[in-house]
Amino acid sequence: MNFATLEITRDNHGVAMLWMNRPDVHNAFNAQLIADLSAACQALDADETVRLMVLAGRGKSFSAGADLNWMQAAGNASFADNLADADKLAAMLRTLAGMKKPTIARVHGAALGGGMGLAAACDICLVSGRAVFATSEVRFGLIPSAIGPYVLRAIGERQCSRYFLTAERIDAARAVALGLAHDMAADEAALDAQVAELTRALLSGGPEAQAAAKDLLRAIANRPIDDQLTADTARRIAQLRATPEAREGLAAFLAKRPPGWVAGDGGQPT
Repeated sequence: MNFATLEITRDNHGVAMLWMNRPDVHNAFNAQLIADLSAACQALDADETVRLMVLAGRGKSFSAGADLNWMQAAGNASFADNLADADKLAAMLRTLAGMKKPTIARVHGAALGGGMGLAAACDICLVSGRAVFATSEVRFGLIPSAIGPYVLRAIGERQCSRYFLTAERIDAARAVALGLAHDMAADEAALDAQVAELTRALLSGGPEAQAAAKDLLRAIANRPIDDQLTADTARRIAQLRATPEAREGLAAFLAKRPPGWVAGDGGQPT
């Protein structure tokens, strides 16, 4: 896969690194980057050799959000064209958030506006001490609309009611305290070590189970624990227990051996 604004690297264990590669503009969004991110996420999610994806940024920043020249041009276009551009941004974030495979945001610098949205749309966010976030849109007469659902999911309505309105900068330690980031490393070397440790943990899990766990979270979030929900959770575990992956995982544990997805035979019964 070749993309004008991205660089993709892979290792032999199924870890794909998706690098935003517009360092001269701090990986700011434009129409091309949005299209490339959508296509890359779809392709990596469909690739059976990929187990998980790490999203990162080349240069000094993770992503400084929207390219303001692109935003200005969209605002000066017809409403239909303006809306089409906004739809593509919203669809890209949904594609990222909806991936079946685990996703990690590796945030080493600024993640502003849409960059904060990317970090929030990933399953896990790891940051260096230099990381800084903001929903900065109101400073430009805009709102964090497309990224709003993902930031809200990450930090909650009460915190959003502050940061959506003030556009204050959120440093790395505060991001961890808010729940936006899961862990903070002192510098980029330590951040890469954290990413490597986390990828090892993720690779120990069954890929079908991880996809099902992500779907479970979407199904149970913000729902009352009622008869319908409990029946749904019972159905999900009953269905999963009958899969070849689950049979292999349980058999491997009882036999004190690695499961197939770790040993490299795809997780099928041995």
